Amino acid sequence: MAKSGREVDAQSVAAFTVLKRAVELDSESRYQQALVCYQEGIDLLMQVLRGTKDDTKKSNLRKQITGYMDRAEIVKKYLDQEKEDGKYHEQIKIEENATGFSYESLFQKYLNETVTEVWIQDPYIRQIHQLYNFLRFCEMLIKKPCKVKTIHLLTSLDEGSGKQQQSSGLQEIKESLQNHGVLLEIEYSSSVHDREIRFNNGWMIKIGRGLDYFKKPQSRFFPLDIVILI
Repeated sequence: MAKSGREVDAQSVAAFTVLKRAVELDSESRYQQALVCYQEGIDLLMQVLRGTKDDTKKSNLRKQITGYMDRAEIVKKYLDQEKEDGKYHEQIKIEENATGFSYESLFQKYLNETVTEVWIQDPYIRQIHQLYNFLRFCEMLIKKPCKVKTIHLLTSLDEGSGKQQQSSGLQEIKESLQNHGVLLEIEYSSSVHDREIRFNNGWMIKIGRGLDYFKKPQSRFFPLDIVILI
């Protein structure tokens, strides 16, 4: 179904808004974020091109798309080389009571269709809210464009009154993931202290507080009913 001129114009505005942001991030050397914006903006501009009938406009759009694609490719090659050399580094500080730091907003830019295996090291996946945080993170991993098939969790065993809660909660998550064709391998270690996440596309993320950087719910009655929805 052909799009109306108004829809095409709206898409064009959206595309150039995103691409303008890409250029700004690029100029600030925030290359990873710039690349994400370039890719999103180019995709939007391609949709505009498909809905444009005027030959002159189509020609101009093709030239603009080519220019943005060329720059995006240069940025991507630079990031790939930085990653290969082990030089790429980005630090994000989350202030007290800050909002807008969902797992998607922090980790989505490192995820693509090449990610099939993930390693999570976090000593505190014990309490109800921590189990929920881990569940939400797993939900993100099995959404498109990822094709995650195996998740490895290295955590510490709760030796106190919460041992049964931890064990049963992780087992429920494991069974729910199995329903989506994903294997969760759980390993316990009393010596694990560092918190990190590794993806098999080469990215490694050091995260100070692990997955538990959200405020703990005040209610003690936080039911654990594990169902992964995508």
